[in-house]
Amino acid sequence: MKQHTLDSQNMAKAIYDFPQQLNHALEISEGFVYGHQGRDIRNIIVIGMGGSAIGGDVCKVLLGNDLTVPMVISRNYLIPNWVNEYSMVICSSYSGNTEETLSAFTDAKEKGALICGISTGGKLTDRLNEINADIIQIPAGLQPRAALAYSVVPMLSILESFVGIGSYVLDEIPKISVLLSDKRDTYCQEDQSNPTYQLASEIFQTLPIIYGTTETTAIAALRMKGQLCENGDMLAYHNELPEINHNEIVGWKNNSSLFDRFSVIWLTDGQDHSRVQLRQNITRKLIASKNVPNHTISVSGSTASERFLHLIHFGDWVSYWCAILHGSDPSPVVPIEELKADLEEKD
Repeated sequence: MKQHTLDSQNMAKAIYDFPQQLNHALEISEGFVYGHQGRDIRNIIVIGMGGSAIGGDVCKVLLGNDLTVPMVISRNYLIPNWVNEYSMVICSSYSGNTEETLSAFTDAKEKGALICGISTGGKLTDRLNEINADIIQIPAGLQPRAALAYSVVPMLSILESFVGIGSYVLDEIPKISVLLSDKRDTYCQEDQSNPTYQLASEIFQTLPIIYGTTETTAIAALRMKGQLCENGDMLAYHNELPEINHNEIVGWKNNSSLFDRFSVIWLTDGQDHSRVQLRQNITRKLIASKNVPNHTISVSGSTASERFLHLIHFGDWVSYWCAILHGSDPSPVVPIEELKADLEEKD
């Protein structure tokens, strides 16, 4: 596809290439030889931040009820105190230099956990090599948020090799790639016939609130929020059903003068619990009665994995088009770089 004049680093191509990235990540994973299998793994901790950590969230959803041990995504300088020699810690850092992840790696080493990693290089790779840990090296040159395939697929491979779960998801990757390859040629069009552009044109001047469903679309909502912030340079928020029915729903009363600047996006899936689907319908009506625009998004796919990754791809395109409609470049993340520079000065 043609590079947009606003898109200095061609974020559109990175999004467009997601189907190929899935297949490439599968090739990398299939060619990797592990050296530390056979330990008794009783829990899994993924350590990472931002676009690298979301891979752990995505894997957890894709694995669903097949997870036979607890799996926790830790976004912090330290890992839980219960981590021990029966824990597997997966370090996920695209750059390999994320300071929180490096700190958590040291904590995991001190706790005696089995450690492995996914990275392009950097300090993390050096430290993993020092302890002879398994590390899957992934291609550099992307923004971390645009390298989702390279954190998800290798992580699924790690979990299959060490815990014996996830082979069916890996088997689905080529089929998912075909589906997304078909859809992207619509999603990359800058016109109203494209549903991602149409949604972006309706929400880009609002504060989007994205509601997903626990166990199905909540992580897609988290991903979409993050992409709107980083690609679209705009604030967005997310939450999930059924939890919002026990607190947040009451908040739609006061400060109603702000409501005309909000929009609500509902991410739905046909496999949502029947009672949750009922809650969605009722809650949507309650919010619509406040004259807040509601947008319901569901996508095609014959399996839960297909629909989930399709929904993420859909949201990535929405975030890209929001940037273009704002007249901003979707690639740079200047505040993050400034923050890192200030932190390094105080190191």
